[in-house]
Amino acid sequence: MKQIIIRENNFQKARKKIKENSGKIIVFASSDDELNRKMLEKEKIDILLPDLSKRKDKMKQRDSGFNHVLARLAKNKNISLGIDFDEITNSKPKEKSEILARIRQNIKLCNKNKINMKFISSKKEDRYNLKSLGLLLGMPTNMVKNL
Repeated sequence: MKQIIIRENNFQKARKKIKENSGKIIVFASSDDELNRKMLEKEKIDILLPDLSKRKDKMKQRDSGFNHVLARLAKNKNISLGIDFDEITNSKPKEKSEILARIRQNIKLCNKNKINMKFISSKKEDRYNLKSLGLLLGMPTNMVKNL
């Protein structure tokens, strides 16, 4: 099945694109937390892809774009959480370490709430390498099997 990535910061435009592409796997990506929550509550999406590179961490807490409220909504609607592999590979070394730390935090939340995770990439990546990266980041084996 074909997958389409929708990157929008406006709810109405995103809703229109989702309706145009019904029947495909819909991946929604945004850096706005309120919009992500609204999309989880109101629209039929398959994968939520939070933007991890443009976030600012707090003094004692990481801002990963995914929290327990979004996790509960995703669990109820059977929505997976996406990891943008291109975002990891195209970043600078310091940014890469921060992105990987945010992904580890999201993996812990997904494991706690039993939410599936998927790697999203524009290039064809080797599944074996993606699975080994998932294990390195702390994914449980049942989550890695579904990658």
